[in-house]
Amino acid sequence: MRFDDVLLTAFRQIRANKLRSFFTLLGIIVSVAFLVAVVAIIQGMNAYVKENIADNVVGTNTFQVRRMPARVGLFSEDDWRVVQRRPKITPEDAAVVQLAIPEATAISLTSGYPTPQADVVWGNRTLGDVLIFGITPGYQVVQDYRFTSGQPLTDVDVRERRFVCVIGAEVADKLFESVDPVGRDIRIRGDRFTVVGVVARKGKILGQSFDGFVMLPFSTFESMYGRRQTTTISVKMPEAAMVKDAMARAQEAMRVAHRLRPNDDDNFSIETSDALISFWKSLTSVLFSVVPAVVAIGIVVGGIVIMNIMLMSVRERTHEIGLRKSVGATRRDIRRQFLAEAVMLATFGGATGALGGWLFSAGIAAVSPLPARVTTWSVAMALTLGAGVGVLFGVYPATRAARLDPVAALRAE
Repeated sequence: MRFDDVLLTAFRQIRANKLRSFFTLLGIIVSVAFLVAVVAIIQGMNAYVKENIADNVVGTNTFQVRRMPARVGLFSEDDWRVVQRRPKITPEDAAVVQLAIPEATAISLTSGYPTPQADVVWGNRTLGDVLIFGITPGYQVVQDYRFTSGQPLTDVDVRERRFVCVIGAEVADKLFESVDPVGRDIRIRGDRFTVVGVVARKGKILGQSFDGFVMLPFSTFESMYGRRQTTTISVKMPEAAMVKDAMARAQEAMRVAHRLRPNDDDNFSIETSDALISFWKSLTSVLFSVVPAVVAIGIVVGGIVIMNIMLMSVRERTHEIGLRKSVGATRRDIRRQFLAEAVMLATFGGATGALGGWLFSAGIAAVSPLPARVTTWSVAMALTLGAGVGVLFGVYPATRAARLDPVAALRAE
């Protein structure tokens, strides 16, 4: 019996029992759809964190020198005690890093946690809970800010402790609407600041706006709020390939500045956006460890259902099997026929599940900020699982059909 005839016969049997075939495959369809959808959402989130969140928080081709490591989550009690003993990052540290890396595109100081919030007032309008940052001019380069109007903060603003500011697009839109904010005065905690620039909109990421801020000269900010616990030095390099070497030189310069002995641990942290990405991936790895177990349960249940249905099919088609054997079909032919039906059935379930998972993940991406990216390997795994289940749970029914005695099978009703 030719292979194409085997496949054609298997397809006709499945088509002749559409409803039974669908319910037979329901477990596989749901399990595979779950696998594809979860993997798509996790992979999309990984890419989203890398391309948007990490680069917006840290910057591209950038690393940071921090008092506290960038960590999303709680410190252990011992780690927190160690971090609390570390010295604060100072402008003198930034100057040391600048000397160590003269080829850097920009080096900046940024106020850190806790980030103060304040009401921003213009005329009779008030915008509440606006984030207030203290920066040196290099920060605007590190973050690749573009300005829709006005100009960035300058070294003169920091040196002379001027009461000027740069505002985000959201603050400009809500507070000034159609009026150009540049040159106008706003009030923060009763102090008057002149707006010198408006940063172009960066948009929202996972519902969090990156445009609702006011940036003050670093010196002015510290005169109002004092030095933050986590003042950060950001270093932007011309190329990504230069970051690793620059980090090593910055580490050496900071150790010398902090008078650390060769055996002493660093009392500062040097990190890139990879730290945030690694932490995120460590969270998603928990999901990846759970998904296979859930999928395996569904696949096994689906495989058992397929085996039972195929055994039922063997019993229903006993007379047909006897007739085939009487006209020359071998055990191998019968085995191939039923095995082909099981594999085709399970593969079709895997393909349907992959399509369902893709549609579900696309729907999630359309109605929520969660991105989703269907990966080739997850679809390939879905099809492989389908075919594998067909082979694994189709062997016994196919073997049982092949061993039927032709004479006894012909007598069967």
